[in-house]
Amino acid sequence: MTNLFKQVRPALASLLLLSAVTGLVYPLVVTTLGKTLFPAEVAGSLIRNKAGEAIGSELIGQSFSEPRYFWGRPSATAPMANNASGSSGSNQGPLNPALSEAVAARVAALRAADPGNTQPVPADLVTASASGLDPHISMAAARYQAPRVARERQLPMKEVLRLIEAHTAARDLQVLGEPRVHVLKLNLALDALSGTPR
Repeated sequence: MTNLFKQVRPALASLLLLSAVTGLVYPLVVTTLGKTLFPAEVAGSLIRNKAGEAIGSELIGQSFSEPRYFWGRPSATAPMANNASGSSGSNQGPLNPALSEAVAARVAALRAADPGNTQPVPADLVTASASGLDPHISMAAARYQAPRVARERQLPMKEVLRLIEAHTAARDLQVLGEPRVHVLKLNLALDALSGTPR
């Protein structure tokens, strides 16, 4: 029995030591560094209103359907749109009839909201992103919606285009991806301009 304990003791000591290091020390160090160096990101990259209430995240899209707002990308998450705990794409291929039907319905909704707009509908307004949570749209998608938003809010088109430019992020490292517009931030700026806080 004593011999068995001598053999098991180093294994138990290693287990306890590694459990303490990987289960307590490492998470504590990483969490402390994260909160110190990246406090906003650790807290969820939250967007807050003037009262300090969290109204969204810079990383997760929100659904807008009123004509006076810019609309974001469709979300394929379940059981509801933009569900961060259910991030997923639709996994529907281009030959899938369900995708064609969904795109046709989205195009119809955009046309109904702005019947006079005969421009081609940008693809990102009718197709979901891979995560289903994308908070951005392309500049083309924002410009496509600008006449409707300007008309609904009775704003000069020039002012709406200026807000789009102000809320457009450049390519990452100036070469990766495309310029993109953060939908929630743009809509909050519109509300602030027209005096309707969110």
